[in-house]
Amino acid sequence: MGSTTDRMKGTANEAIGRFKRRLGKVTGSPAMQGRGAILEAKGKGQKALGGIKRIVGRVTAAAHWPR
Repeated sequence: MGSTTDRMKGTANEAIGRFKRRLGKVTGSPAMQGRGAILEAKGKGQKALGGIKRIVGRVTAAAHWPR
C-alpha cells in the first residue's frame, strides 16, 4: 500500500476503534472496549507506517534528484 492509503486506513481504523471503545464503556462491555482499543492502536500504527513511507519516498526522490 502507498503512504496515503496507509494513513487513510489508519485514520478510519482509529476513529472506528475510538467509537467501539466508547460504546463499550457506555454499554459496560469490556470485550467491546478491548476490541476498540486494539483497533484504535492498529489505526495509529497504520498512520505511523504511512508517515514513514512518505518520508522514505521523499528522501529517495531527493537522493535521485539530478545535480
